[in-house]
Amino acid sequence: MGLSTIDLVVLVVYAVTLVSIAWFVSREKKGHQKNTEDYFLAGKSLPWWAIGASLIAANISAEQVIGMSGSGFAIGLGIASYEWMAAITLILVAKFFLPIFLEHRIYTMPQFLEQRYDGRVRTVMAVFWLGVFTLINLTSILWLGALTINTVTGLNITLGLVALASFAAVYSLYGGLKAVALTDIIQVVMLILGGLLICYIALDAVSGGNGPIAGFQTMLKVAPQKFDMVLSKNNYFHNDLPGLSVILGGMWIMNISYWGFNQYIIQRALGAKSVPEAQKGLVFAAFLKLLVPVLVVFPGIAAFLLVPNLPCPDGHQLLQPSLDVAPLCQPGDISPKFDRTYPTLMTMAPSGIRGVIFAALVAAIVSSLGSMMNSIATIFTMDLYKPMRPQTSEHQLVTIGRVVAFLAMVIAVIAARPLLQGADQAFQWLQEFTGFFTPGVVTLFVLGMFWKRTTALGALLAALGSAVFSLLFKVYLPEMPFMNRVGWVFLACVAVAVIVSLLQGGKTQAKAIHHEEIDFRTHTLFNVAAGLIAVILIGLYWLWW
Repeated sequence: MGLSTIDLVVLVVYAVTLVSIAWFVSREKKGHQKNTEDYFLAGKSLPWWAIGASLIAANISAEQVIGMSGSGFAIGLGIASYEWMAAITLILVAKFFLPIFLEHRIYTMPQFLEQRYDGRVRTVMAVFWLGVFTLINLTSILWLGALTINTVTGLNITLGLVALASFAAVYSLYGGLKAVALTDIIQVVMLILGGLLICYIALDAVSGGNGPIAGFQTMLKVAPQKFDMVLSKNNYFHNDLPGLSVILGGMWIMNISYWGFNQYIIQRALGAKSVPEAQKGLVFAAFLKLLVPVLVVFPGIAAFLLVPNLPCPDGHQLLQPSLDVAPLCQPGDISPKFDRTYPTLMTMAPSGIRGVIFAALVAAIVSSLGSMMNSIATIFTMDLYKPMRPQTSEHQLVTIGRVVAFLAMVIAVIAARPLLQGADQAFQWLQEFTGFFTPGVVTLFVLGMFWKRTTALGALLAALGSAVFSLLFKVYLPEMPFMNRVGWVFLACVAVAVIVSLLQGGKTQAKAIHHEEIDFRTHTLFNVAAGLIAVILIGLYWLWW
């Protein structure tokens, strides 16, 4: 496909603007050097709009834009449960978790674990998260981004990896969280604009040029099966989204872990001016999450009707008598290439518009990379290095954080191809992998915050047991949908933590969280917004059950 001159101009203007603003907001006042609070928590000065926008910019990356569009093609609107249920999860995190975290004035999630348990738990989880962020999250974002750039422009994949890593480092390494968070408002605007443009183009094409509303009506008429939010057992993709378990089971564990205890997500809220400001930011993010399926899933469903060369996995020929298009599936062709959906749709955009969409895709990638780098720097510096060398100056700690973030990016660039080359559906692969560990993470935090008798040993064994239980389920019950497995493993982890804690005496722990010291009240505006989000979600699920 390639990019025209005007597309390249749009991309260059976006990149220069982003880097310029990042460096401007990161500039140091005369006579002041950045300390750890400035660099890692933006000086605890982030307003609600920056928190909400930055949460979404950090969340939406290549695995969402590329992966969820592909899943929209393959599965349909059911994949939107990841987004829509996240909206409710954000409300829960804002109401029940944030007041605890901000009361303890923490920099990192491992730091909270030490305050609640002990140094062993902090160290184990810090090392674990550093490994996951570097070898799983950074690599997957880089690889999918480079693949997309290769598809769109023909740029060599290795060069694409280096280009994305360099861009993210240039705009985020110097300024830290403040540079990332305050420029993320630009990233979110680009994401929404690019997503709406490609959605408009795809739906308009489905209607034969009669507009997106007509295109949406055509999709409902011709492919109603793609609008099932709860998949039946005979659906080919039931194992990916196992019916009611999505609403009542393991997806809650996945979402709570990601939005509540994931350092590179929650770090924005930790940098808030106050608890109410952080809560408003999360509500803003929740409303934006309601919009995400329109940006990435609807175009994927449209591609199901438009693109004849993306095969279906069941090997059956699919005819659409109401549309003058070739069959989407050829008999015997069972090799899914769903992650080609979004780049293929981009070929339909005219010059100039294609540049905006491509810039939005780059924004999604580099904003997540910048956020991840900052979190890696924060965890290594504050949870591993500083406890070993407490005499280190604030300026030195910031420098160490920058060096570690850079080295993590170098490692990810080197490891991306060996780890991910040949992977099929990146989004689902990433979800299943993280599902091995999220039950233990949720157990660790939830019991630590809400059950005063949880011991450090019980929590640590539950966290370590998550991978063991998940592997046993995977080996001995391979047919069980991974989301169901996540739910059962969570219950097993809770059982381990409770039993071990009771065997150790079952007494209130010295470091237990005392809720009477924490203000869980929320403002009327927050409560109204939360109720509105709940009503919208109930309506969406009722409409497309």
